[in-house]
Formats: sequence, structure tokens, C-alpha cells
Amino acid sequence: MPKILIIEDEAAIRRVLVKILSEENESYQVEEAEDGLVGIGKIKNDDYDLVLCDIKMPKMDGVEVLEATKKIKPEIPMVMISGHGDLDTAVNTMRLGAFDYISKPPDLNRLLNTVRNALDKKELVVENKLLKKKVSKNFEMIGESDAISHIKDIIEKVAQTDARVLITGPNGTGKELVAHWLHQKSERANGPMIEVNCAAIPSELIESELFGHVKGAFTSAVKDRAGKFEAANSGTIFLDEIGDMSLPAQAKVLRALQESRIQRVGSDKDIKVNVRVVAATNKDLKKEIAEGRFREDLYHRLAVILIQVPALNDRRDDIPLLVNHFTEKIAGEQGTSKKAFSDKAIKLLQDYDWTGNIRELRNVVERLIILGGTEVSEQDVKMFASK
Repeated sequence: MPKILIIEDEAAIRRVLVKILSEENESYQVEEAEDGLVGIGKIKNDDYDLVLCDIKMPKMDGVEVLEATKKIKPEIPMVMISGHGDLDTAVNTMRLGAFDYISKPPDLNRLLNTVRNALDKKELVVENKLLKKKVSKNFEMIGESDAISHIKDIIEKVAQTDARVLITGPNGTGKELVAHWLHQKSERANGPMIEVNCAAIPSELIESELFGHVKGAFTSAVKDRAGKFEAANSGTIFLDEIGDMSLPAQAKVLRALQESRIQRVGSDKDIKVNVRVVAATNKDLKKEIAEGRFREDLYHRLAVILIQVPALNDRRDDIPLLVNHFTEKIAGEQGTSKKAFSDKAIKLLQDYDWTGNIRELRNVVERLIILGGTEVSEQDVKMFASK
């Protein structure tokens, strides 16, 4: 049921607005506030889907109410009510974040259309927040070990900046989770997160994949195509397995980082991009530099912040938490009830040599859920979790 607050010092105008909205939709729950101070008090203490606010009021005018609301509950759409002489101010409130404005006396159709559109926007904002929570759940970092706690602390400090981050660690340790957390906790969270697996793209196609190409640049280039850097504009690009990137492509990436500009393959036209770069590798890049396979200048551009993700064998205390997380996730995916693991089964899993890290643990947990008993036992682990 949509909840609407009307902040207006003229009682007659309030009554008209309440009448119009109540007759339009009986499900609208309409409340009133006779001035800005009372209105802000209500906004602080209650949840509203829309606020209609007069501009000229005693004690606290509409512009001040708008600015205060955007600080405490920025998701609430604000529609400003303007007298004839307030029109310039009403237009300025749009720059401050107002959804729209209506003039006195209110035109019935304009008022109702504005209210419907504003409520639709609020619903979309709520849906997006729920979706973000679901996405965050998919990339949740599970663990309370010192190593994982340290990584989480770094992310909290670094995420709000645009500092480039290089994530290192063995395969299967969850480097991509770190990259997603960095993005989702950043100011760029509303922008795209574009992932590129540099090891999976043939060296002759990597430049086209990253920077795009123009029609005729090579045999199969039948039309212009934007690359991943353009797709990630205003967001984050995650260059996974960057240690496998060819030297020519590395040179192009270096230029993109230095100048925030790219060129599509086959073109000499510069395209400005605003992208945060997060990279990851399972290789020792200093060794790669010494052997001439990786550019040292690119390494120093990427490694402003270094995050080392530990192997699972180095964080065995987190295995009970990870097993619990995977059993819940797998049960949700398969539509079954969650299966318990005995203490002895968990202890045996903690003693295993996890060469495949978290990725391997997840596969083993799924196998045990499918093949094990009602409660996964120590014997199940010995029988089905063997290498």
C-alpha cells in the first residue's frame, strides 16, 4: 500500500491534495504535515513511498526539506509544489534531486501522472536494492580467519576509492569474489562490472575483445564493435588471469590506464573511458617480469593495492563455515532441505589437502550431499570425497 506524505502549510491545499489522491486510489495511505519541521520529523520516523512538498513554508522551506530528505532517505521521490512566483526555484530543486514539481492550483491529470510515475520509480529503486542484495549473496566472502578478515578490512578501506587493485592467489581461491566485493562496495556499484578472462581469449583476439574494432579491421570484422573497456564505462573492469595477456595487449592496457583513453582496433580515434581496473592472476608477476613475459611498468600501474588471497589449506578454520554455506546454497539450487554434516565429517574435511582450494571443496560438498546419508558421516567423506 503506497504511503504518501503531503507537507504543505496551507490547510486548504492539503485538503484538496488528500481528496484527489484518495479518490484516485483507495489504497493510497495519505498523511499530512503542516510545515517542514513536522514533515522532516515524520520522514525520519516513518517510511514513505512519496513526499509532496510545498516550497514556501515557515520554519523550514521546501528546498531545506528536500536537502535534508536526500541525506537521510535518498530513495524517497520528492515532488515539489510551487506557487507561480516559485517556478525558478522549483526548476532548481530538480537539480537538487527532486523528482518533479507541480504548480498551484494543481492540475488534476498532471498531479496524478506525476504521482504514478514517482511511485513507479520508488518501486524500481526497491527492486534494484533487493536485486543487489541477491547479487551480493552470490559473491559473499565466507570466513572469519585472520587472512580473510584482513582482506575484508582492506576492501572496506579501498572500495570507496578508484585505486587499482591487483589480486593474487592460487586457482580456485575466490579472487573473483574479492573483485566483486570491491565493485559492490564502491561508488561505481550502480555501474557495470565487466569480467574478462584473459587466459580464455586467443592472443590475436584479446585487443579486439578489450578495445573493440571498426568494420574491416580484420577479416571477420563485419561491423563496428565496442570492447570491454567501453562496456565498463562508469563501472569496473575485472581483468582475470592478466598474467596470460600478450605483450602487445599489455601495452594497450598500459596506455588506457595512463590516459583513460582507448582506440578500437583499426581506428586512430581516441575514445575516453572512465573505468576502474581490478586485475587478478595466479602467476608470480615479478618472475614473469624477470623472464620478459610481463611489463614492469604495467605491473606498477596495476598493483597500487595488492591483495593476496590465501589457499584453503592456509585457512582450514573457515572450512566448517564454507561447508555450511555450500550446503545452504546447494539446497536452495536443488529445492531440497539442507543436509547436515557430522562433526567427524567436518573434521575429516579440515584435514584434507585441498589442492583445488574452495572450488574443489564446493564440488566435494555437492557430491557428499548427493551420495551421502541423511546426515553426511565420516564414512561418507572417506568413501565419496577421495581424490
